[in-house]
Amino acid sequence: MKRTIAVICGGDSSEHDVSLRSGAGVYSFFNKDKYDVFIVDIKGLDWHVNLPDGSTSRIDRNDFSFMMDGRRRTFDYAYITIHGTPGENGLLQGYFELLHLPYSTSSVLVEAMTFDKFVTNNYLRQFGVSVADSILVRHGEEHSLTEESIQSTVGFPCFVKPAADGSSFGVSKVKTFAQLPSALDKAFCESDTVMIESLLTGIEISQGVYKTRDKSVVLPATEVVTENEFFDYNAKYNGQVKEITPARLAPETAERVAKVTSAIYDILHANGIIRIDYIISKNADGTDKINMLEINTTPGMTATSFIPQQVRAAGLDMGDVLAEIVENQF
Repeated sequence: MKRTIAVICGGDSSEHDVSLRSGAGVYSFFNKDKYDVFIVDIKGLDWHVNLPDGSTSRIDRNDFSFMMDGRRRTFDYAYITIHGTPGENGLLQGYFELLHLPYSTSSVLVEAMTFDKFVTNNYLRQFGVSVADSILVRHGEEHSLTEESIQSTVGFPCFVKPAADGSSFGVSKVKTFAQLPSALDKAFCESDTVMIESLLTGIEISQGVYKTRDKSVVLPATEVVTENEFFDYNAKYNGQVKEITPARLAPETAERVAKVTSAIYDILHANGIIRIDYIISKNADGTDKINMLEINTTPGMTATSFIPQQVRAAGLDMGDVLAEIVENQF
């Protein structure tokens, strides 16, 4: 019998609509001859499944079931493609753990940790991963910041971004102390904690990876080229960017990045597809330095997103990749 798959999208962050597009992408990639696939749209307490006839059916949150054709249906597997809460911070994972329903992402702990950029960076730093210097600011503490403390810790220009959020919203490049208050206000709209991070200059790349019992697949990296100040929402979703896969890296550097990507996956004991963003800067001796920016545990999955691009560049099929990830947990 076919397994029944829930492709879960939506969520409660500013990227709700982006997640819907990712959900549609994942749905299109799944092999319908092998799986019965349904899109489940979650927003607040409105959980519903989209049915083949165009109608919807309410999800019973007691057991994650729904009604179709007069009978109750349940799922065998949850493919989570929510960007932000509750699908990228461990909340939904905890729910599925209680139901004993296999899901596509990493565990509750890993999701909660990687959702917080400041925690992730400082955790991975202990394993030798190079990350930018940063300051954590909690809501209500921003008035204690001084120009001198920021200059001595991260310097100007710097980035201000939500620390605990999966969103592309709320990020600002700050060049002077006078620009800081408005940048903090913008970031606090997305998260109760904000990270002020030092500027890293160099080549920005992003690399996907997934592992099963039988294989480890590090996908070709994508180089991100934009005329914008940084890879912001407009660059990411409104076409103001050039994406080159595979990235134009020296072979030795590409090999080193792949090893770092694989190592981070293992350090986290991750599951499913994750995507790691980097800045490749230069050491004093001119050699390439690999700096990790952030980890995406529910990366975008539209046809033009990084992961599908990288899967195609690797000569793989997205449907086959998704099947490997699903079957790895049975």
